[in-house]
Amino acid sequence: MALQGPFAVIADTPAPDVVEALRKAGAYPVVETGWTDAPAALKSIEPEAVVAAEPCPDQACADAVAKALAAQHVKGSGFYMPLLAPARDDAATIVAGALTLPAAMPPERIVARLTSALRIRTLHGTVMRRIATLTSHGQQVPDLPADDPLEEATVLVAGRGRTYPALSVAVGEQVGLVGALSVESAARALNVRDIDGLVIGDGFSPRVIEALLTVIAEDVRFRDLPVTVLGCHPGVIEPFGARLANLDRISEGADRLVARFLPYVRQHAFGARLKRMLKSLDAKGMIDPDTGLLGQEAFWRDLNRAVGDAEKRGVGLTIARFSFSGGDRRVSLDAARLVGRLMRQVDFACREADNSIFAVFTETDLRAAHVVARRIASILKNTMLAPDRRPGKIDAAVTLATLKPSDSVDTLIARVVGEVAAS
Repeated sequence: MALQGPFAVIADTPAPDVVEALRKAGAYPVVETGWTDAPAALKSIEPEAVVAAEPCPDQACADAVAKALAAQHVKGSGFYMPLLAPARDDAATIVAGALTLPAAMPPERIVARLTSALRIRTLHGTVMRRIATLTSHGQQVPDLPADDPLEEATVLVAGRGRTYPALSVAVGEQVGLVGALSVESAARALNVRDIDGLVIGDGFSPRVIEALLTVIAEDVRFRDLPVTVLGCHPGVIEPFGARLANLDRISEGADRLVARFLPYVRQHAFGARLKRMLKSLDAKGMIDPDTGLLGQEAFWRDLNRAVGDAEKRGVGLTIARFSFSGGDRRVSLDAARLVGRLMRQVDFACREADNSIFAVFTETDLRAAHVVARRIASILKNTMLAPDRRPGKIDAAVTLATLKPSDSVDTLIARVVGEVAAS
């Protein structure tokens, strides 16, 4: 995508390589400023993004820049404004809210990472303008959640070496955690659920890490996925930098890795939230922006239509209800998104106010639906995130009821709610 400005470059010494790389990518205008003068410079423009070409010299400057950016965000469009700043060694940048750049990162890699962040800004702008347009036409639309996207983010940690326990604890204290002891398990997790970041720990050979990165780099779904490799030789990951904009490497230290990694996870989770919201707006509110499943009103309308069609055509229809013991809203959202990925295109589902999930299997008899529902329940039980952020601690129970000739929607729902759990 073209970089349409203005952009701010912060450096106390000239940074012609970074500025030239930005201009070559189409960025215009590019405003250069030093760290001390940066707050005043940022007040005079509304930058699309800010790139620091050198580490911030002290905490006072970092706080002043962060404060100026926050004020500019409120005064300006309100769209997401990425700030990229380098750090010394493996440490995280001291500028609050900034995306950390590795030390001595090549300018073309900086541009690639900036482009990735600007895709989120563009998506944010699209969503906010769409909400404003629909609201002006008198339509009711859901508000974009204001809580921290990290609250619903999920990170995959792959590893089996001595640092794996420390990595799991450090990541799990901040976000939802999915663990994988093999690259095969990691690949399955990436395919079956929404992942906002991948940490590859020790215990894998360079060849295995290279194979995993190859698979990820070849899938456009993961082009913006934050990926951090711990302790691997730089030469193994460098070839993938052009296709994985947010690929990073940390030599050691779980806490240091998490400090650098989390801002990218927050950005990715925010992007996923925006995509769900845009899908909901495009569907005129029929899709729940939290789960990606049907909203309750649309679900009951489609259920009535499906029951009528099944009775008219004489085909099967089965409804399943998934409920969870010991879960909360976070668990319910995680389960709903998993169900949405596991269901067939012809089926539909929604999440209820009590955090249970109704799933309708069209043209399916009880026996076939039982097999499908048990498979989904098994996957949920083994992969859902419990309130303590550890997988495999939630009991996913499922009840089923199939449509009978004498059934109405009310009697069908009454039976599925009152049936004895099938698994």
